[in-house]
Amino acid sequence: FETTRGQLVASHCGSKIKHEHVPVLDLLRLFAALGVVLFHYAFRGAAAENFTVVSLPSIESVAKYGWFGVQLFFVISGFVIARSAVGRGPVQFGIARFARLWPAFVVCTTLTALVTWLFGAPRFETSVPQWLANLTMVAPAFRQPFMDGAYWSIVIEITFYAWLALFMALGQFPKRTDDIVLGWLSIALINEALIHSSVMRHLFMTEYAGFFCAGILIAEIAGGRRGWQAPFLIVVSTVIACSEALVGARETAVHYSVPFSTAMMITLTVLSVALVWLASRIRSLPLPKGVLLATGGLTYPLYLLHQHIGYIAFNQLHEHAPAWLLVLGMTLAMVALSYVIWRYIEPTGRRLVTVILTAVAEVALPPLAQFASWYARKASSWISGVPV
Repeated sequence: FETTRGQLVASHCGSKIKHEHVPVLDLLRLFAALGVVLFHYAFRGAAAENFTVVSLPSIESVAKYGWFGVQLFFVISGFVIARSAVGRGPVQFGIARFARLWPAFVVCTTLTALVTWLFGAPRFETSVPQWLANLTMVAPAFRQPFMDGAYWSIVIEITFYAWLALFMALGQFPKRTDDIVLGWLSIALINEALIHSSVMRHLFMTEYAGFFCAGILIAEIAGGRRGWQAPFLIVVSTVIACSEALVGARETAVHYSVPFSTAMMITLTVLSVALVWLASRIRSLPLPKGVLLATGGLTYPLYLLHQHIGYIAFNQLHEHAPAWLLVLGMTLAMVALSYVIWRYIEPTGRRLVTVILTAVAEVALPPLAQFASWYARKASSWISGVPV
């Protein structure tokens, strides 16, 4: 346990992982986000849930794989979050992640609620309790559905951040990254192969552990780590990610009554890991940095906004325009709106949240640190009195 406010908020140094901008990741983020948009607009909306009548059957064979953009996001997240955690304490890390996610989430869920309330019926409905629950980012915890079906992966991300912050607070990350990765992969493999516990799936993200772990290890190598262990664990993570992808493909195939190629799922998994590794090796691109930052930055609001608002627009306009034009037009409109949110709303919200949470931490941490110090002394005395 850390025993002072300064120690709790201070940096945890000692790793070689650096925080330089990785430009290719911005392009990968956009590629992943557009893949998810294609899946939702061209395939999912009309495939099973009756969200809309608009689809593009001519490209179904490609669009149905767009959901794998989320798995690519998880590899990217493992890489980016492992890098961002180094040089920060757990409190700083938590504040930074919350400030990154919550302001845009509030704006996007509010816009989705307004569009649903005004134009969504009869397929889409909402309520004030649902909107309020979604402001917490974990609406199902309050027995309310997500405002948009895409929000489920944000809960996965938050769970990942929470585990990483815990290991940081215990002084185990990044010092014992290999042990953490091996433990996580073991839990994932045992649960997915033998136990099939939904609680473990939610708590340990056992459906996606391989993707996150691969990203974490790529970050270690990009930060200067040498030796055979990290590359070996990346291979292990990728193999487990392949098995997780095949499980996800089987479940998706049953839900949508369409086949998914085993070879394609393995190829997409390996390609996702390989692309993030390749991105970590490329230091610059012949594009303005502002363009790259915008390309990567708008993908978060794009992911949050596009699905239900797009379906609602399709339902209002499908009698007046061909499906391909609706899909193209809504994609461009969502990209434009996402850029506005990233460029003009997110920065202010991020600064405000950071200031408020930092002030709260400065008040709350001293008594918490005192309690942690007292508990550590008590726990030490209890343990010392127990025969080994």
